[in-house]
Amino acid sequence: MNKKVVVIGGGYGGLRAIEFLAKHEDIDITLIDKNPYHYLQTEAYGYIAGRFDMHDIVIDLQEWCDGFKKKVHFVYDKASSIDFETRLVQTSAGAFAYDYLIIATGAKTNFFSFIPGLREFSYGVKDLHRTYNFRVEFENLIYKKLQNDNCEEINLVIGGAGLSGVEVAAEMANTIEMYKKTIGDRVRTIKIYLIDASKTILPGMSSFLIQNTQKRLHSLGVNILTDTFIEKVDESYLRFQNSQKLKYHFMIFTGGIKASGLNDTVEAEKNKISQFIPNSELNIGNQTNVFAIGDCVEIKDAQGNILPPTAQTAERSAEYVAHTIRNKIDGKDVKPFNATILGIFIALGGRWAAGELF
Repeated sequence: MNKKVVVIGGGYGGLRAIEFLAKHEDIDITLIDKNPYHYLQTEAYGYIAGRFDMHDIVIDLQEWCDGFKKKVHFVYDKASSIDFETRLVQTSAGAFAYDYLIIATGAKTNFFSFIPGLREFSYGVKDLHRTYNFRVEFENLIYKKLQNDNCEEINLVIGGAGLSGVEVAAEMANTIEMYKKTIGDRVRTIKIYLIDASKTILPGMSSFLIQNTQKRLHSLGVNILTDTFIEKVDESYLRFQNSQKLKYHFMIFTGGIKASGLNDTVEAEKNKISQFIPNSELNIGNQTNVFAIGDCVEIKDAQGNILPPTAQTAERSAEYVAHTIRNKIDGKDVKPFNATILGIFIALGGRWAAGELF
């Protein structure tokens, strides 16, 4: 009898695990996702700036699952709870039984509650709807400049100078520069600010990446404010802890993540941002047949270093779990998860990038 594998979440990790598991005839797979599409978050920077269109960053999950010739069943619904004892995942459409379960629900933007107004007046890039709304705002701004309806100086703010924030800032700045032939010198009235509380952009990354990224951002005219703490956000101003303020038009916040809501319903060890803390085989809750991958889990390498919540980490953990499930079915020994980051590449607008291979 075929083994049933249920995957919750159609992000990078969930889809990568399915790609590996669907090769086996004795495994039946069910994918559950609250959205009917896969959103390529790594391409959000290009979509926001207008370089990519919707079809470049969204894949229909039913269409994708159909490509496996009935090996993968797609359920367009929200997983509301998991019963480890009965091995059932509950949705509004019913309960789905599993022999092995992969939780790959990802993460959402953590709009810090200690910064009043942050959630109300800023956009995140983890959610497609918020990304779309910002894209519309950005295009409306360019159109008004084209019509010469708005001659005032416009400040666009990216809060958080990690990988996502830097890529968004660089792509937007590059796009604005390209619009010079369309709106003339009025393009100079659009300013981009990249703000972070850390002492440098790309905290935790190498000096090589930091220095080369800063050089590119400066050449694009991006205003970098590091060691700057946002105290409050209202509809017109960012107010900083040093009593200064900055008038802005709209803001993207990329300064933090937290695990999706399903984690809160599951009895298992978690960290302060609700990510699961797994064992060395990426099991959670003492369940040897339940795995967590990607941004919803705190993943460490063999030396105990926390791996960054990137698509690369999600896919490496997915590949490991897929192989582990295969080995468990075959009665083979399972080795602990041991992956490192292969390299980092940062898109810096247009054809520019900075990167390292390890």
